[in-house]
Formats: sequence, C-alpha cells, structure tokens
Amino acid sequence: MPPILSLRHYSHELLCHSHDHAQLVFGLAGELQFEVDGQGSRVRRHQLAVVPAGARHACGSPQGSQCLVLDLPANDWLERQLGHHASDIQRLLDSPRALQLDPVQGQLLGWLASSPINDSVIANQGAALLLSSLACASQEARPGGLPLAALDRHIEQHAAHPLQVADLARLAGLSVARFHARFLAETGRTPMEHIRDKRLQLAERLLRGSDLAVGEVAARVGYSSQSAFTAALSRHLGMTPRQLRRNA
Repeated sequence: MPPILSLRHYSHELLCHSHDHAQLVFGLAGELQFEVDGQGSRVRRHQLAVVPAGARHACGSPQGSQCLVLDLPANDWLERQLGHHASDIQRLLDSPRALQLDPVQGQLLGWLASSPINDSVIANQGAALLLSSLACASQEARPGGLPLAALDRHIEQHAAHPLQVADLARLAGLSVARFHARFLAETGRTPMEHIRDKRLQLAERLLRGSDLAVGEVAARVGYSSQSAFTAALSRHLGMTPRQLRRNA
C-alpha cells in the first residue's frame, strides 16, 4: 500500500493500471489527461479525478503536470477518521467522476502540497480534513437532505445529557415520525442508533487522547453507569476502555 498522500509529477509517458484501493488525484499544476473505465477527463489546477477501487485507469501529461494523490487505505480508515462523513465519501468513491474544488478546498490542497506529508500525522489528518470538506460539499449539494452536520454538532455538544429523537427533529424542522423515517432513509440507521454511535465515537477519542478516568469519560458521553458504558463500548469496538487505551 503506498503512502496515503504523495506528490507526483506526470510526463508524456502513458501509465495504465488498476489497484484494489480507491484513489483521488488532485491537480496542482499543468494538465493531466485521465481516463477511468473508459470515461475521460482532464485534471487541471484545483480539479479532482476519482478512481474507484479496482477501476482500470490510464493517464499521461504531454506538457507535464503535478498532482497530489490520495490513496485510500483499504481497511476501516474512513470510518475511524471521518465518522459520519464516511458514508458521503464512500458514495463519492463508488463511480468515476471529475470534480472542481471550491476556493477554500483549493487553499487546503495548497497547504497540504507544501506540508511535510511524509509525516504520518500530517498525512492522515490532512487527508481527513480534505475528505471531510468534500463530504460537506456533497451534503450541501444534496437537495432536501437532513442537516446532518448540525445534528452531529448538537449530539456532541449535549452528549453528557439525555438526548431524544424529538430534540433532533426540532432542529430539522420535522415531526418526530417524519424525521425518523427521513433519517432512516438517508443514513440506513435509526436516530437513536446514530446518537449511540456518535457518543461512543466521542468516548473513543477521549479515551485515546486524554487521561480522564473511565467513569468520567462515561459521564461525558451520557452513561451514568461505568459498567453499562464498558459493555456498550465493547459491543461497538470489540474491546473494553482499558484495552483501547493499552492499544492506543
């Protein structure tokens, strides 16, 4: 598996291959001629070509070009790094396409291209930021979609307190029944399942990134019982809080 981020220079030499992982090719300078599964595109500055896993693709640049290439790890990296954004990025990776970055995404791309991306922390967090930005743009472009980012912010801000589906329905401007049906249709899970998963994702970050006692972490994510929290985390991750910390 190549590094998650790499700077690559392309020339007139034609490259043709496929790989088991998905790939995103971001244009920095010049023009790269690209073809994925017979679908052609041109990758120029602040443009993006999506290569799904296993797709046969060819590229070449008669005048020379430079790109930042993001090779997606083929495990659960998306879910661990992006949380609720993972499903949007997975949909983006399902088929070949060419996209135009907005100015803010272009600035982020430029910052990453000039950063020491051989550092694993910068590479992983930089890639996650860039993908999260693409996911947010995808959500905004989806007509009539639920405000998932705002709902997730509300869940994280109130994770220590009782949360009801009615609270989220009010934010979305819908009745509880309509919100439940819409949420299930858009995400594939119920609102309460989503609240539980967001709480446990927050708990995982706290356990990995702080020295808080397990009981304090449990309280911060809405569990009054440490044993109930441990059981829920074990079902979610397959390990107890102490095992998680040892692995981290």
